[in-house]
Amino acid sequence: MTDANRQQDQYWMQRALELARRGIAVSSPNPAVGCVILDRAGQVSGEGWHEYDLVDHAEVVALKVAAQHAGERLRGGTAYVTLEPCNHTGRTGPCTEALIASGLKRVVAATIDPNPAVAGHGAERMRAAGLDVTIGVCQAEARRLNEGFARWSQHKRPFVLMKVAMTLDGRIAPPAGHHALREPYWITCETARAAVQPLRWQADAALTGVDTVLADDPMLTDRSGLRRRRPLLRVVLDSALRMPLDSKMVATAQGDVVVFTVSKDEARVRELQSRGVRVEVLPAEAGRVPLARVLNKLGEEGILSLLTETGTRLNTAMLDGGLVDRVHLFVAPQIMGSDAVPAFRGMAHAIRMAAVEVERYDNELGLCSLLKDPWPAPAA
Repeated sequence: MTDANRQQDQYWMQRALELARRGIAVSSPNPAVGCVILDRAGQVSGEGWHEYDLVDHAEVVALKVAAQHAGERLRGGTAYVTLEPCNHTGRTGPCTEALIASGLKRVVAATIDPNPAVAGHGAERMRAAGLDVTIGVCQAEARRLNEGFARWSQHKRPFVLMKVAMTLDGRIAPPAGHHALREPYWITCETARAAVQPLRWQADAALTGVDTVLADDPMLTDRSGLRRRRPLLRVVLDSALRMPLDSKMVATAQGDVVVFTVSKDEARVRELQSRGVRVEVLPAEAGRVPLARVLNKLGEEGILSLLTETGTRLNTAMLDGGLVDRVHLFVAPQIMGSDAVPAFRGMAHAIRMAAVEVERYDNELGLCSLLKDPWPAPAA
């Protein structure tokens, strides 16, 4: 392949990725996918992206548009799609068959599908039908877009993004009972706090602990103003059912708040349920809510991605348990000292961050790193 052809493939795949991003928060529990179709003269004849409620996959959406605009010119054309086309029947028929039937001669996919029911089979089917198939153009960007789908499709649990706002010395709150500081006390600046909203928008659920609810009384809502298919599921871990009935989360619950507990206090469960809060009682592990079971339960409900906004104990337990896939640290230029509340305490082992992405929020930093790659390793 010539450099010019590579550049052309990258150019059109970037456009397909732009389209795929329109599916964020409206495609789940399916992946966010975009597709661009060129006719045999190399002109754009159709574009599309997937929205779960509209059923059709991105390739079919783009093909329907292309059929209207290009007609016979579609034969011999090229499709650029951000994820390997499916070769199985689910809510729709196989996208591979639609692409083959269209008369296209080439399909360029950014990455294989992590779903074991698809992985590689779509490419095999199209090649068997005589299409020229290329995989791997702009792969890193395409995989980043669908980390949640990759984790869920293989393990049936959500991709976990841990968000922590902390000082330079790793503190997340002033010392208990410190009255000299104003309440509420914000660690990070307004710009950094605004950057959290897109993270919530991209997530299917956000998780916190009851200690955080008692200390900060958060809403934990998506206030990005961007379109989403279903409300952000607000999840609280509360072993002893201490969730205040007058908390903001309970006051605004409309079936979008779930409390996981190990308590057998049926009266308290009924009180929360009467206020629109769902309560899930799980068997205790060391007297606590079992974190892995929570993730499995959320996975059963089609939650692909989970944002954690928790305190010291849960931050530490999630990392020690190997349950965090990516971390996003918001670091403010403050030093609080050893009496302040730490972000982590008593870690069983060091967590090493590789390939750290650095962002600036005014005078503050964002550090983001992948801890566990959710995509399957290449075949040996």
